[in-house]
Amino acid sequence: MLNYEDFLAEVLISEEALHERIVALGAQISHDYAGKKLLLVCILRGGVLFLTDLMRAITIPHAIEFMAVSSYGVGGRESSGQVRINLDLNMDITDWDVLLVEDIIDSGRTLHYVIELLSIRNPHSVKVCTLLDKAERREIAIPVDYVGFQIPNKFVFGYGLDIDDYYRNLPFIGVVDLPKYQALMEQTAS
Repeated sequence: MLNYEDFLAEVLISEEALHERIVALGAQISHDYAGKKLLLVCILRGGVLFLTDLMRAITIPHAIEFMAVSSYGVGGRESSGQVRINLDLNMDITDWDVLLVEDIIDSGRTLHYVIELLSIRNPHSVKVCTLLDKAERREIAIPVDYVGFQIPNKFVFGYGLDIDDYYRNLPFIGVVDLPKYQALMEQTAS
């Protein structure tokens, strides 16, 4: 496997900046949902690191659930436009205040589908919290209630986001030098 330092173009968001912003998001969510029946629904797999840090920053009682949703085609870098639920919720969300926890929003297609799907299950509310918002790639307008960071249209990895299923464990958000990454992958394959 490649060393990420060989194709890292830049560190976009440091570990320290991630921590500070997540603590602030947790405080805001705790304030906004005080006295409510809060359910955090993590969109797997990328959202899991964000969820674990966010739930520790939320000071009010809450439950958690998971969904696995896919819309990426072969290679996992461009949305296919077709949304597939690979893992659905295991509980009834009637009367819960649902907060979707997402790692990154770009086109908005997948999240739009998930919001519509959950909204017909009679929750009290459905809102969205994303670590990263790549708004310039938005194809479908969706409400985003809590945003960690607005980012430019760059291919990012680390802190839950992967490249070919690797590098999710990095404590920062990095930008991929995609031509360099592809060239290195071709070298290792030959």
